[in-house]
Amino acid sequence: MLNPTDDAPDFTLPRDGEGEVTLSLLRPAPVVLFFYPRDDTSGCTKEAIAFTGLNAEFESLGVKVFGISKDIVTKHDKFRDKHALGIPLLSDAEGDVCERYGVWKEKSMYGKKFFGIVRTTVLIDGDGKVTRIWPKVKVAGHAEDVLAAVKDL
Repeated sequence: MLNPTDDAPDFTLPRDGEGEVTLSLLRPAPVVLFFYPRDDTSGCTKEAIAFTGLNAEFESLGVKVFGISKDIVTKHDKFRDKHALGIPLLSDAEGDVCERYGVWKEKSMYGKKFFGIVRTTVLIDGDGKVTRIWPKVKVAGHAEDVLAAVKDL
């Protein structure tokens, strides 16, 4: 389980469009990672749109924001284009990063158990340390809460 003050696990993941993102190469910028279950679902769409709406404020503070799910890059591209998203979307198709960040967990819906991404956001400071974790995120007002926490860094 990941905790505040832990070193954020480094990774390199492909992103929407082209290219890849390596967490450690973003330093000294603080980073927000929001892990979400699946592209183009109601809650995930609302969350990505909310972060997109605040992206200029995050950028003005020098903060990089990324969405991460297990969807493949081509699905991310369609999701981004359909909703005019301005946040880079990273593909953790193998699930390694989700495992290392502790967001791949057993879930239950209508009495059926399955594994999936539990909506979670992680704030990482410019030194690569986890400063805050929001587990089991409720979408409404969440992006605003993260922005307020970033301003306190």
